[in-house]
Amino acid sequence: MYIGLGSVAPGNPEHLGAMIKQAVRQLGVRAVVQAGWLGLNIQGDDIITIKECPHDWLFPRMSALVHHAGPGTAGAGLRSGVPAVTAPLALDQPLWSRRMHSLGLSPRGLDARNLTVPALTDSLRKVLTEPRYRTRTQAMSDRLRSEDGTGIVLKEIMRRQPA
Repeated sequence: MYIGLGSVAPGNPEHLGAMIKQAVRQLGVRAVVQAGWLGLNIQGDDIITIKECPHDWLFPRMSALVHHAGPGTAGAGLRSGVPAVTAPLALDQPLWSRRMHSLGLSPRGLDARNLTVPALTDSLRKVLTEPRYRTRTQAMSDRLRSEDGTGIVLKEIMRRQPA
């Protein structure tokens, strides 16, 4: 699975790293953790930490995602068809987290400021074991891939141009 909390990750990196490590071990999975602005550095037989990596390459290779629900990361996750746990912190992240949950794409978002091992483990267990999250996320991925968003925007711009 992938865990990345982006540029506005909360709190103490050692504490967050220990929680991530404990959740990964409890679930018996392997994880790729993105260091982010907090500079997370979690290593072990079941965890590696990376700096930057293209989400469109990495996400389809994961079984689940944990992210901050920023629009870029949420969009990349949805295009990949991989179910996610969201942990929003600020800006528009809570909005996208709530939207993903309301569409049945993810469990209710976790509070990034008050993240706990039991909450993270429970939400991850849901996306890993309840088929509805993968099914709905894959359907959304198919829908997003079929849209020509750039073409639609360009047509609208051209339509509004003065003659």
